[in-house]
Amino acid sequence: MLALLGAHLVSEVRAELAARLPEEWALILLNPLQAHESLSPERFVSATAAWIGGATEQTAAWDVSAVLSVAADTAGEELTRRILLQLPAGYALLFGHPQRV
Repeated sequence: MLALLGAHLVSEVRAELAARLPEEWALILLNPLQAHESLSPERFVSATAAWIGGATEQTAAWDVSAVLSVAADTAGEELTRRILLQLPAGYALLFGHPQRV
């Protein structure tokens, strides 16, 4: 899911987030995947569910929220705000925020 997130982030925002994550996570985020279109939060969760063997949409949503909430805590409020500005509406909940920050 971090590779999928990284495919949706551009510019210094992606590099700044990677710099704040543990090296293993940063390498996944910096994977050279490129998104051809922005995924809605629902499609992001569905794509993640497809990657996780035996996952349901609900368990994938929990997994996505757990990882992205930790990423948001690590990134800090200002960088998280810039990340959310690059994503379609609705991602704030996945990052553990009730609304865009």
